[in-house]
Amino acid sequence: MAPGAMGTVPAAHPATRAAAASLADVRPVPYWLDDPARPAALPALTGDERCDLLVVGGGYSGLWTALIAKERDPGRDVVLIEGREVAWAASGRNGGFCAASLTHGLPNGLARWPGELRTLEELGARNLDAIEDAVARHGIDCGFERTGEIDVATEPHQLAELYALKEEAERAGVTGVGGRTGLQVLDQDAVRAEVDSPTFLGGLYDREGVALVNPAALAWGLKRACLALGVRVYENTPGLALARSGPGMAVRTPYGRVFARQAALGTNVFPSLLRRVRPYTVPVYDYALTTEPLTTAQLASIGWRGRQGLGDSANQFHYFRLTSDNRVLWGGYDAIYPFGGRLDGDRDRRPETYLKLAGHFFRCFPQLEGVRFSHAWGGAIDTCTRFAAFYGTAHQGRVAYAAGFTGLGVGATRFGADVMLDLLAGERTERTELEMVRRKPLPFPPEPAAWAGIGLTKWSLARADASGGRRNLWLWTMDRLGLGFDS
Repeated sequence: MAPGAMGTVPAAHPATRAAAASLADVRPVPYWLDDPARPAALPALTGDERCDLLVVGGGYSGLWTALIAKERDPGRDVVLIEGREVAWAASGRNGGFCAASLTHGLPNGLARWPGELRTLEELGARNLDAIEDAVARHGIDCGFERTGEIDVATEPHQLAELYALKEEAERAGVTGVGGRTGLQVLDQDAVRAEVDSPTFLGGLYDREGVALVNPAALAWGLKRACLALGVRVYENTPGLALARSGPGMAVRTPYGRVFARQAALGTNVFPSLLRRVRPYTVPVYDYALTTEPLTTAQLASIGWRGRQGLGDSANQFHYFRLTSDNRVLWGGYDAIYPFGGRLDGDRDRRPETYLKLAGHFFRCFPQLEGVRFSHAWGGAIDTCTRFAAFYGTAHQGRVAYAAGFTGLGVGATRFGADVMLDLLAGERTERTELEMVRRKPLPFPPEPAAWAGIGLTKWSLARADASGGRRNLWLWTMDRLGLGFDS
């Protein structure tokens, strides 16, 4: 090659070029937050505050805790502090799947809590009903739709696994709890009659256990409901340190302090004010796209009349749904763990993942060739080694916490709020007696073991997807130890 010559850049595959073209006009912001109705942030805390209950975190976990605390006891003085703005993080940029499951799906529940799974399913069903009731009672305009969800199989082994899951759930007596209709297995013709993709081989339809919402609008509505009940909310007010103060607790903020009899920590992916809790979670970066609004003809070409949520059954899975203006939200697949668990806003944008997701989208829906994407975004969520939330108290019961929701927090955080308030009250309830609540998952190991282990797990999961679902020795070992990594 002559000095200074650049050589020949290999031509991109036509499918890659088409995927790249679909991203030409994309806005690198979460679709849900690109909304003129987004409320202005409330002022930050300056000086000192005193209250009965301090809630740290203005995502779903904290908002539900503050709201339910006031509903349980209207006379309780509640303060909520949020490090930035309500809904700016995971609560405002997720897919909007509000599931009844408290166990990160039936397979995880069957594997970890088989003896109390029926109770967990009943509690989850009641929790989803309570969310629907709260949305109506407080007039929260968040597009709540009880559409259900279909887990679709795109490989033969996945279809066999869905049939086996339904049979196992029926043996455990957990289908149809709470008056639900239970699960329905769909063959290829039946699933493609619901949503038409040439990649779909079948599906498992949960008609009542999942609702779809506009996630940011839900958080903004919960904030308004809290304010209406007298909760004092301070935004752009991170909690910096937690310490005992006389008979209660104190949290230091940049411009003041909050003194409270009790505190509830709902910070999830962000470092807990309790250091001993931090090893139980790691951050995972998840990414999503939304298309431009589909035309009537485009929507008809994929036959998506029921507006159900969908997810595929691979280890590296996609989730997808329609928005209120008939865009397709398409997310998942890549789950990026940063070395050391460091949170970095630069990771919220990942063009290589956007391109990968766009290519996968057109493979799933070739009928939509030529559709463009309007928004692309990403951000961190927390996960723990059992994929479902864990709970605890500190400082002799003055502090409660919940974390580790692993992507299914839209619904389960309300249950977590109830658990935290039960724990702070010192009450023995059906919730606090659960093994899920009484026991914690295994913590993640320190670096570099966490990085190596998570990397090997991701590689093994990808291999399993490509080899008929066969799990290698590493995954079998992790299964036996109750360890995992998921988004």
